[in-house]
Amino acid sequence: MPAEPEIAPVVDAAHAQPFDTADDYRAAIERVRAAASSYYAGADLAMDDATYDALLARVTATEAAQPGWVVADSPADVVGAGGGVTGDVEHSTPMLSLANVFDEEELRAWAARLDRVLGRPAAGYTVEPKIDGMAIAARYVDGALVQVATRGDGRAGEDVTAQARAIAGLPARLAEPVTVEVRGEVFMTDDDFARANELRTAHGGRPFANPRNAAAGTLRAQDRAYVAPLSFLAYAVHDLPGGEGLTHSAAMAAIAGLGVSTTGGSAAGMASCAGVDELVGAIASLGALRDKLGFDIDGVVIKADSPADRDAAGSSSRAPRWAVAYKFPADTRTSRLVGIEVQVGRTGLITPVAVIEPVQVGGVVVTSATLHNFGDLVRRDVRVGDTVFVRRAGEVIPEITGAKLDERPADSVPFAAPEVCPRCGGAIDRSQKRWRCAQGRACGAAESLAYFAARDSMDIEGLGDKVIRALVAAGMVTDPADLYDLDVEAVSQLERLGRTSAAKLIANIESSKRQPLSRVLTGLGVRMTGRSMSRRLARHFGSMEALCAATVEQLQQVEAVGPERAATIAAELAELAPVIGKLAARGITLVEPGVTPFAEAEAGAPDPADAVDLPLRKEDGSPMTVVVTGSVPGLTRNEGNEAVERLGGKSSGSVSKRTDLVVVGDGAGSKAAKAEELGLRIMPADEFAELLAAHVAAS
Repeated sequence: MPAEPEIAPVVDAAHAQPFDTADDYRAAIERVRAAASSYYAGADLAMDDATYDALLARVTATEAAQPGWVVADSPADVVGAGGGVTGDVEHSTPMLSLANVFDEEELRAWAARLDRVLGRPAAGYTVEPKIDGMAIAARYVDGALVQVATRGDGRAGEDVTAQARAIAGLPARLAEPVTVEVRGEVFMTDDDFARANELRTAHGGRPFANPRNAAAGTLRAQDRAYVAPLSFLAYAVHDLPGGEGLTHSAAMAAIAGLGVSTTGGSAAGMASCAGVDELVGAIASLGALRDKLGFDIDGVVIKADSPADRDAAGSSSRAPRWAVAYKFPADTRTSRLVGIEVQVGRTGLITPVAVIEPVQVGGVVVTSATLHNFGDLVRRDVRVGDTVFVRRAGEVIPEITGAKLDERPADSVPFAAPEVCPRCGGAIDRSQKRWRCAQGRACGAAESLAYFAARDSMDIEGLGDKVIRALVAAGMVTDPADLYDLDVEAVSQLERLGRTSAAKLIANIESSKRQPLSRVLTGLGVRMTGRSMSRRLARHFGSMEALCAATVEQLQQVEAVGPERAATIAAELAELAPVIGKLAARGITLVEPGVTPFAEAEAGAPDPADAVDLPLRKEDGSPMTVVVTGSVPGLTRNEGNEAVERLGGKSSGSVSKRTDLVVVGDGAGSKAAKAEELGLRIMPADEFAELLAAHVAAS
């Protein structure tokens, strides 16, 4: 069993448990300071963000419970937790940190405290992306950029003017000759991070662990042989001429007009909100954009927009009371690498995959992550037993970005890449970054054909594993479309398969041509789809032609298809295009019965499914949500779900108050009990089977 996590994935001081002893408290402070020092220096991460936040929260909770233990310059009261790199550039006003909240309850509590301090409701708020970068202060004199300093300890920072002059979004000269100070974040976009790692490894360095460290390390580096790209977004302005009395949103618009890139002008934008309910909605909207921005954000920043509110609220020694950071679930965590598996895909693609101890990343539990390719694995020198950084931004597949070398086991050994294809033992094509079996799609032909012929796919009886292996070995089939070229004479020559059996098999293959599009999609094994998703795609687009022509944006119109899944489906269909073309040429049904083709539906043609009285449609024409539990006479579980959709409903796997109907058959368990408890409509399985039979007969 994996070890219990030391602390909760995300926790704040209001819920954190104090340390039991003063020694534990002081040890935690040293860990926080060391992690902060590494973080602000731009070195490799010593601790992931969620663990850092939780550890600092426990320090804060301990100090509240045991004030006699509090040490001088506690990280709970110092900007940067005492780990900032102090320089000799003194800031005009302190560059403070922000307090954190992690959910709606804590956000509402913060807003209520602000209202109490003001003695009235705040006049309004702004919501901006919290860029995961390095904070700087940039000083302009008469419109010219003269000095750039890091935040450091909040009071003084390092001079990085020379390194900052090529940063995108931080112009060397403003549109007007004004003297002003701009504050914001230096960061790397996803594309720039990839480029930075290419440059660093090409010059003999190790890849950066993440974009934040890449940006910080690049900004502070001197005499480097290459220049890695950086970007800037401003979040504050000081000493703006004529800026007295301006709201925060107006001040940011003013510096944008001077040519400085701002958080409000980014892909995320800036939202103005009148109250907490609007704040909650704006945070959710920005969170949904997180994986589309092209750069990392770890939350949002909420600020009182009115200068009067900010002045009245004031600041503590560490953070302003009129602003707070709402932290998203951490997208980078640490875990132990317990194994490296080599997987061979349907097209012969050979990929290393990391198996890790379960860890919560980006709000989901992750147990495996991509290592991209063998070249990347060698460059990063990730080994079994390492403590590794696991990153998951938005809906992106989790990846391993590096290892904590100081915690590497003494007996670790470098990973040995395979010499031959792990599946077929054949040669490997290493001519590209992504290795492939030299046999390509033929390497996985047996597995692909077995999946295509399975009962929940094309349901080809008689096409078992032994027959499939014999067909592949004889060179008679390499992809599903080849099955429809087989004849009795050729098949009967296979070992242990006489003419009678061969004739039955060919008849079953021919009969499978009538299977609907949803079954064909299931059989093709499009990545990131399964049986239910294949049915949704088939019912939405109606035909394979429309589905293959759909854009990524059109694919996202299908329920539960997000940006990453849509992009994957589109890429998979493009890769499968030759096989799909062969299936079409051989007369396989590539439409979904009773569904208007997508192009006609877009043009406003009526859907035949709406023209009939489908028994599982509501009065407004929308589908009922139906759960099938237990066995339905004559149907498999998958066929039961298909029947729900054929009758106009939407199948679901869980019972809730939103469920309209529960079909209960033999072997039903807790779902049936829950349906009774909630007072939901229940239909016996045999009645459901009769309803389906009547509908089939009528249509």
